[in-house]
This record gives sequence, structure tokens and C-alpha cells, in this order.
Amino acid sequence: MKKYSLIIFDCDGVMFDTRKVNRLYYNHMLSHFNLPEMTDEQFEYSHSHSVVDAVNYLMKPHNIPEENVYTYLKSINYGEYISHMIMNPDLKPLIEAIRPPCYTAIATNRTDTMPKVIKKFELGSYFDKVMTAADVTNPKPNPEMILTIITHFNVEKNRILYIGDTNVDEQAAMQSNIPFAAFQNNSLKADYHLNALSEIKSIISG
Repeated sequence: MKKYSLIIFDCDGVMFDTRKVNRLYYNHMLSHFNLPEMTDEQFEYSHSHSVVDAVNYLMKPHNIPEENVYTYLKSINYGEYISHMIMNPDLKPLIEAIRPPCYTAIATNRTDTMPKVIKKFELGSYFDKVMTAADVTNPKPNPEMILTIITHFNVEKNRILYIGDTNVDEQAAMQSNIPFAAFQNNSLKADYHLNALSEIKSIISG
């Protein structure tokens, strides 16, 4: 019997290297409103939080109306940014190796961009459930997204493994009371620390 039967993936930083694309996206937004590019601290926050939280964090100090920001963001063709995303080369081989019998899901603070990403990289058949910040009232680090996935599959919590790379993921896993694998971030408190996604196969086998 496998040690875990449901594997939940964060998107940015785990499934994809998106640091470049997220920096481009938010700096583009800031430039439009004649604001300076993000500091490293601002980037780290925006990279791990939902777009709603990131926009509020970046724009509220400048008293720019949210409706103006979102109107502008809706005019951006995000497809131009998706081309800068780099999919983890271990992602598809890993899922092909573990599924079935394992279920796979995504818990991401992305919103309406996630369907575009899944279509672009042909990931539709690789996941049994996809949850975004648009599907919940409270995005990560709140556990709502992960708890919804758990309810959907009706799997015991000790049989679930969540893979993330930021303290937002760490907090979401902790509040959900499920095992957590930190991806390429040894500063996080986790049950496992991964250098590569391929390591999940041996973890699942126990």
C-alpha cells in the first residue's frame, strides 16, 4: 500500500519556474501607473500571494483605485506572459508514474490565468482537481482551498501530501493538518525537503 494517495501541488515555484514572468507582469502594471519596479521584498510577497492580495499590497500605499488597476489588468493579454513560464521537467513524468493509483490536485493562488496555463502546457489530463484563489473566499495561506480538495476526495489527512515552496504553502499545510513537502526551500518547516520533484516517487512508496 502506498504511503500517500493524494498529492496536491502548488503551481508557481513547484510546477513552474515563474519568477521571471511574475516580475514582468507586476512591473508592467506598476510602470503603467508611473510607479517604480518592485523591490525584492515586494516581489517575494506578490509571487506567493493571490493577485488580489498582491495588487492591494502594491497599490494601496499609492491610493490608486482598485477598479482602475483591475480594468488595466483585464486589458493585458496574459498569453504573452505564459510563454515565459518554465515547466518543471519532472512534472509530467512524475504524474505519469504515480497516477493511478494516486490522485493529483492543484492548489494555487492564481485565478483566471490557471486554465490558460493548463491549456498551454496540455496538463488537463494530469490532474483530478484544480483549485484556484477564484474558487474560494479565502486564498492561501488560509486552508480553505486545501480543505475543499480533501473533502472532494474524502481521503484521510495522513494520506495526503502537499508540495509547496513558500511560507504561504507551509502555513496552508499546517492549518490543514496534512503532511508538507517543501520544494527547494530548506528554510521551511516540513515533513520532507525536496531538491527535485522526482523524489516524490520514493516518498509515496514509503
